[in-house]
Amino acid sequence: MLKKLSYTILFALTLSSCSDTLDDINKNPNATETPLAPYLLTGTLKQGADLYWGDANNFNSTLLFVQHWAKIQYTEPDRYDVSNTSFTALWDKGYSTLITDLNTILKFPDAQANSNYKGIALTLRSWTFLLLTDAYGNIPYKEAGQKVTPAYNTQKEVYTGLLEDLKQAQSLLNPANGSVTGDLAYKGDILKWKKLVNSLRLRIALRISDKEPVLAKQAAIDATSDAGGLISSNSETFQFVYTSSPQQNPASAWFETRDDFRISKTMVDQLYALSDPRLPVFAQLPSDASVGKYVGGANGLSNSDANSQGFAKTSKPGTYFLTSASPAVIASYSETLFNLAEAAARGYISGDAEQYYKNAITASLNQFGITNAATISTYLDQASVKYDASNYAKSIGTQKWIAFFGQGLDAFTEWRRLDYPVLTAGPATVLDGKLPSRLFYPGTEQSLNGVSYQAAVADQGKDLLTTKLWFDAK
Repeated sequence: MLKKLSYTILFALTLSSCSDTLDDINKNPNATETPLAPYLLTGTLKQGADLYWGDANNFNSTLLFVQHWAKIQYTEPDRYDVSNTSFTALWDKGYSTLITDLNTILKFPDAQANSNYKGIALTLRSWTFLLLTDAYGNIPYKEAGQKVTPAYNTQKEVYTGLLEDLKQAQSLLNPANGSVTGDLAYKGDILKWKKLVNSLRLRIALRISDKEPVLAKQAAIDATSDAGGLISSNSETFQFVYTSSPQQNPASAWFETRDDFRISKTMVDQLYALSDPRLPVFAQLPSDASVGKYVGGANGLSNSDANSQGFAKTSKPGTYFLTSASPAVIASYSETLFNLAEAAARGYISGDAEQYYKNAITASLNQFGITNAATISTYLDQASVKYDASNYAKSIGTQKWIAFFGQGLDAFTEWRRLDYPVLTAGPATVLDGKLPSRLFYPGTEQSLNGVSYQAAVADQGKDLLTTKLWFDAK
């Protein structure tokens, strides 16, 4: 018996020793035991840009909804013939990757991430939550990342919570609090991050303006009076600049192997009507040289009707958007100026709404390489472009829709909020002549977080593309 026990102990010790040896062999000597803040920041910026500028949330959905782009084949998304598996990328990656990694930075001890890393992380997390609530409505916010089945917060709660989060982010950001590396957007320039924070606060103030005007006014005042300032030039635009494959712009990668999108006829017709100098930037001439002009694709057509427009006789989106290094613009100088124009028009802040409006259009033209003063002046002086103080929503909404070209998620939100330009559903669309007002919740929410999902639907309305969200319910 003693001899048998000795063999057992010896075998156990040998197995333990073998296991320790295998553990040592399988360790990556180049890997860190804990994630580093700079790597998490870099990854978040890249993945966030891909999410915002890629196919699932942008050119294969929201850019179609706002009729910036159109499908010339595989037209189901352009006809709104989609399901609750169609819009999972924003939700899944937003929560499981972006918010998770940003929360990791926020939980780091100060020795591992100074307050500037945490201020940036809180800013990016706020931006991610903002995209989510703008798209879906009620979402997990306060319990996100805290519980396996988090409760949903109302859209009002999310917007007001984000205003507080951004106020905290502003207090964390200070150039004296240490340097930041891994920042591929602002290269560690904390003063630019402070401007972005205030610009996002102003964006949210206008999101809630039709529902909570008193709170919106105060938020606009807070954002515009903060010492950190606002985005004040195109050089301060918040964007991710891509390089070459495999770190290339996702639209560029798509067009390398596929040919199923065109610039929308709605956009081309509008730009022609305004003699808009951005048209050659937004569109390419058809490959059939005999056409000789820009021709957009109609939205909401059947596959056969879309095909019959002619692949060689219609215009692809401009090469400005389809090169490997094309930037993913996320918060532009032009948008900030449009937001100042609206805030002034609403009486929230002092200032000349018309001048802000002109400056916003000028900033957009400059952003797309149009800098000739005479060209800009001629454009602004047109009766169809001049600011209409009696209908600021039409003036700002139309020009903002143009300026947001390529930024589907935010173009979709602002079009719903301002109701301009007036868009018409295509002939083969499946929503009884209506355009989408939101995205479906992912189908997995019904099975994995059913109680919270059902509570959200009961509060917000049916989980349909046509259900209006809180900010949009006039």
